Amino acid sequence: MNKITLLMLVLALTGCGKSEPNDTVDSLISHPDRLREVERQCTDSDAKMPAAECSAASEARHRLFIGRGPQYTPSKDAPKF
Repeated sequence: MNKITLLMLVLALTGCGKSEPNDTVDSLISHPDRLREVERQCTDSDAKMPAAECSAASEARHRLFIGRGPQYTPSKDAPKF
């Protein structure tokens, strides 16, 4: 009886682990093939991919396309026409 309880506890704890590591924006930028794969999975079904990973893929694509250039800051003075 005690061995069965221990076995069930071990099986329950192994089921709680992460299945895949989360990708960061920088890792997706450096691995474009993985970026394309994550983007494809996000567009196929959002329910299967975590929102954080889809956001990281979106930010990585944005940085690759636009870059990290200077951010737009509007003038403090009103425009004169």
